[in-house]
Amino acid sequence: MLGDIFKPVVDLYMANVNYFSITVLMAVESSFIPFPSEIVIPPAAYKAAAGELNIVLVILFGTIGAMIGAVFNYFMALFLGRKLIYKFADTKIAHFLMLNKESVEKSEAYFRKYGKISTFIGRLVPAIRQLISIPAGLSKMNIKDFLLFTALGAAIWNILLALLGYFLYSQKELLDKYYNELTWIGIILGAVLVVFIVVKTIYSNRKKG
Repeated sequence: MLGDIFKPVVDLYMANVNYFSITVLMAVESSFIPFPSEIVIPPAAYKAAAGELNIVLVILFGTIGAMIGAVFNYFMALFLGRKLIYKFADTKIAHFLMLNKESVEKSEAYFRKYGKISTFIGRLVPAIRQLISIPAGLSKMNIKDFLLFTALGAAIWNILLALLGYFLYSQKELLDKYYNELTWIGIILGAVLVVFIVVKTIYSNRKKG
């Protein structure tokens, strides 16, 4: 299970967790390096529940870190271009980092289907959230829109994870037993919120039109 694989990292992180480590690890997680945010934000939220950190700052610095990683992906794609990105995706280093041509193609297809709003929605979709910044950079998406949508999506995701950790992480046995189910509940709730925002936006635009 995910928790067993990353347990040594979690133990080390829990012993040294602070706002700087939250920011750094979330920046790594938000790049194409496979590092799950589920082992960064919930433990930090647990520390906040214990009075060692501030839950609002946990979410804030987690979001700042996510933005750093996303911006890195955006400008990497913008400057390298599609040809070099796909060439890199076929290298052994990229495969070691769980990045391949198929994953880049999938993120591009997602971006083409939903447009710039995908940088918001994509932050809440597993397997898409780390890579959605790449097609945004390849398409030269307006940087202001990119930062806004990315910040909103990252903040919502971090809030869901923080709430999970803040209220449930202290119940260790319960969390270990139902972790996957609780994670999916958070994802579903986030998806429902996204649908609500998108539908409301479309309805408002049509009404104005």
